[in-house]
Amino acid sequence: MNGPQDLGGQMGFGPIAPEADEPLFHAEWEKRALGLTLAAGAMGHWNIDESRHARECLHPADYYSSTYYEIWTKALEALLKRHGFVSDADLAAGDAVDGAVTPKRVLKPEQVAGMLQRGSPYDRPIASAPLFHAGHKVRTRNFHPTGHTRLPRYARGKVGTVEAVRGGFVFPDSHAHGQGENPQWIYTVVFTGSELWGEGADPTLLVSIDAWESYLVPV
Repeated sequence: MNGPQDLGGQMGFGPIAPEADEPLFHAEWEKRALGLTLAAGAMGHWNIDESRHARECLHPADYYSSTYYEIWTKALEALLKRHGFVSDADLAAGDAVDGAVTPKRVLKPEQVAGMLQRGSPYDRPIASAPLFHAGHKVRTRNFHPTGHTRLPRYARGKVGTVEAVRGGFVFPDSHAHGQGENPQWIYTVVFTGSELWGEGADPTLLVSIDAWESYLVPV
């Protein structure tokens, strides 16, 4: 979806101002927000793509006025409500007043380090051969889905060159909505600045994205 998170190439938001020696957390509550998100995700009732989609579904005014971990917390609230772990009454009371579903699993403190080290691999084998190879010219599809997608808005309908074939990976556009993993080949595609941004773009600029196969058509 064309959500508030898709800011690539958008104007009017001011310059990016990186913070020198930025700390991992700016407040103690942010540590708790991260811990809650990890522990809730480990229950096994949603995947990382559904989690991403919950964040991009926030209203733009809410999203842009929220800090990084505030966005995480608001999305987690939506996920917990969607899957029956909390209710509006629970949130209003600040306590568990309604019944809740039983989690598939509970993350124990001694399991956290191992879980973070393992991560959640999303590479998958694919029986069919890739449609494209390094050097192929491709055009990205120009679509505006209502659901989740990992094709940035600024790179839709643009011509680029395949730089590398990265392997097979879970397709987030279906995975986020419980429609299966449907793995596809992923390609690194390189675009010139002028192709993406038009006249006045830095002539030396190259931008690369990783694109699932169904995002691409041959040129």
